[in-house]
Amino acid sequence: MKGKTMSQTIHVVFRCKDGQGVNLLMGLKEALVDTRTFEGCELVEAYTDADNPDTVVLLEKFATREDHESYIAWRTETGMFDMLGAILASYLEVTYLDIADA
Repeated sequence: MKGKTMSQTIHVVFRCKDGQGVNLLMGLKEALVDTRTFEGCELVEAYTDADNPDTVVLLEKFATREDHESYIAWRTETGMFDMLGAILASYLEVTYLDIADA
């Protein structure tokens, strides 16, 4: 689609410690209010793995990858990722997705 700017789709996986998925979701309810008003944010949806409620997935759309990277930098500066250390079993998995015409 030459000439048309496409939004950047981002897939974020939070692998929580046993029993902590519900706590992450409670925190995300509040945190995602700010995410949705961040420059470039077009969509944020939270999901849980149907087979493992301690795996939480965010599907995000930002106008550009740069907007999302600015958002991640802001979240890092505010200490949000440090606070997640008590809940997460491993590092966040962030994947930037491109549309593949298949």
